[in-house]
Amino acid sequence: MHLSKPDFSLLGKVAKDVRSRVDAGLKLVGTSVDLVVVHRDADNAGRHARRQEIETAVRTIGGNAELVPVIPIRMTEAWLLLDEAAIRHVAGNPRGRMNLGLPKPHEVESIADPKEVLRTCLLKASDETGRRREAVAKRFNQHRRQLLERLNPDGAVVRLEGWSHLISDIDAVAKRWRSCEA
Repeated sequence: MHLSKPDFSLLGKVAKDVRSRVDAGLKLVGTSVDLVVVHRDADNAGRHARRQEIETAVRTIGGNAELVPVIPIRMTEAWLLLDEAAIRHVAGNPRGRMNLGLPKPHEVESIADPKEVLRTCLLKASDETGRRREAVAKRFNQHRRQLLERLNPDGAVVRLEGWSHLISDIDAVAKRWRSCEA
């Protein structure tokens, strides 16, 4: 099994469209792959349009790889707003009591800018001021990565539409692979 997050900088300039990115990723891997996972936030285009965009891009490249599109309804950060304890832990203040103003689970996929809400919640959770607060703000990408690593796949995220579609797509690929083995 080979897992890869392509380092596009090795190829110079790579266009940001899905087809170019997938094609470049496959070139970097250098061998055939069994599975291609493409992340693209739905944003304002909507889940269906993003799925079509991803499927068309991968289909034009060819190959026999299975595809799993990862399409959060807004942004991946919306998924991270569901675990207050994890946010407090990552922010360095696990026993904090300040109200973070986290949205309710049924609201997270409709927030206009979940990335900014997450940034604000991490700052509130740290309960820092001055230079320490600035230091926390500069670690946003690191904090976001840690929250993704801690995301409980059986937690509140299971109630979200984007997550449900992801799990369904993964299950469909696994089912096809199992039927080929039989």
